[in-house]
Amino acid sequence: MIRSLIRYSLAIPAILIPLVSSAQDTPVRTARRPAVETTPVALRQDIKVEKYMTVGAKAVRLLVHPLTGDFFYTTFDGGVFKVNTSGGNPVPEQVLSAADHGIGRLQGAIFSGNNLFLCGNVSVNNGKGNKGRMVRYNIKPSGKPEMTVVFNTVEYGTNATTFDHGWNALEVSPDGKYIYANTGARTDHGEVQDNRGAYPNARDNALTAKIFRIPADAKDLELPDDLAKLKAEGFIYAEGIRNAYDIAFDASDKLFAVVNSSDYDHNEDMFWVREGHHYGFPWVMGGIENPQQYPDWKPNPDTDPFIPRSAHAWAVKYFRTDPEFPKIPEGVKFTAGIQNVGPDANEYRGHTGKVLDGDNTGVTTSTFTPHSSPLGLVFDRKGALSGEFKGSGFVLRNSLGARSSMMKPFTDQGRDLLHLQMTYNPMADNYLVKTTRVVDTFNNPTDAVLVGNELYIIEYGNVQGSIWKLTLPGKAASKKRR
Repeated sequence: MIRSLIRYSLAIPAILIPLVSSAQDTPVRTARRPAVETTPVALRQDIKVEKYMTVGAKAVRLLVHPLTGDFFYTTFDGGVFKVNTSGGNPVPEQVLSAADHGIGRLQGAIFSGNNLFLCGNVSVNNGKGNKGRMVRYNIKPSGKPEMTVVFNTVEYGTNATTFDHGWNALEVSPDGKYIYANTGARTDHGEVQDNRGAYPNARDNALTAKIFRIPADAKDLELPDDLAKLKAEGFIYAEGIRNAYDIAFDASDKLFAVVNSSDYDHNEDMFWVREGHHYGFPWVMGGIENPQQYPDWKPNPDTDPFIPRSAHAWAVKYFRTDPEFPKIPEGVKFTAGIQNVGPDANEYRGHTGKVLDGDNTGVTTSTFTPHSSPLGLVFDRKGALSGEFKGSGFVLRNSLGARSSMMKPFTDQGRDLLHLQMTYNPMADNYLVKTTRVVDTFNNPTDAVLVGNELYIIEYGNVQGSIWKLTLPGKAASKKRR
């Protein structure tokens, strides 16, 4: 059965194409670091790559204290480390653990002034359930930081798969009044995930697949699994986003998100995130309809080339005929993803099932190559870079096509740094992005921060990871790091 949907093109504002429909789970839970560390390779002569330091196991987020310039990083199992450079070489020193803040699966961290916000997930009900949690620490020059609980959610079901993304990415509003928090889907594509019967008929809920906006000074909130109440309190900023593992403001204070799609061959979206907008999940991902929403859909890789045979969701039968799949809420209009005009990361599967490249077909994609897992989104908010980099953005891809069975049909590339040049398209009231690879051969990158014209990238490893320093064209960094 073939369905239609709208894609945007450079040549004409919108065209109808047949239904063809991607995924990478939370990167730190699925990626494998190579046995031998590779050194990233710059694809331009005006970019310099250096090893900054080695970090411990399970490093996820990298951040900079805005008042002191000190680096901090966090680990998936709850560690918070400060990088001490007083002795010359950078050395990590642990300042907090999960025992301090109570977040066993820590995926979000950000500074706002002297306040450090941490966000993640707390296991409950003997590991069968989950609560989202955010805390705030006032970081002092010495002594133990003081903690305030910002919120806890009510309990809801986790699941027995890799698709429980939880609470992760954080961003601070430009005025410092709010913290934006992404909460990923607890499903691959909206299917029932009951955790072996512990939470009967549970799909996604009011506390998943959304971006929340929480007052930065909030204290001891309890967020309910009640969409109407959450909206009435102003906590929900945007809906229908499967898993925005990174969100960031650009130089004009517009909020953007990069998103992991499902195990179907959807492209991976980048969204201009606006208050009150719905971005389609679980009905649309990567500009492509989710066929499971139709009660007569019969999944079969022999007849539907968008189902990868190596996909976990296919192996365990999460792709299935699903007559109880929720209907699109009445009156909801979906906002499309940003359209990629190439020249890189714009492969897609065409309506015949053949893998195509937008550079050859003239078709834009929404947004990145399927299964590439975009994260580490940053923008040159201060105009510290020069040339075409000035005021632009960058994003990492965590997957490597040459090693990913689901991404390989599209490309051998990945685990690279993409330069993003954004252009507003008034006909679509959305953005186009020119995407260019500028650094290659990362090991397992998960996050990035831009300090002046120096871009620092942290890599995850089960035993140890690395931070790389990339010097980009632009003004000299305000504070040199050794």
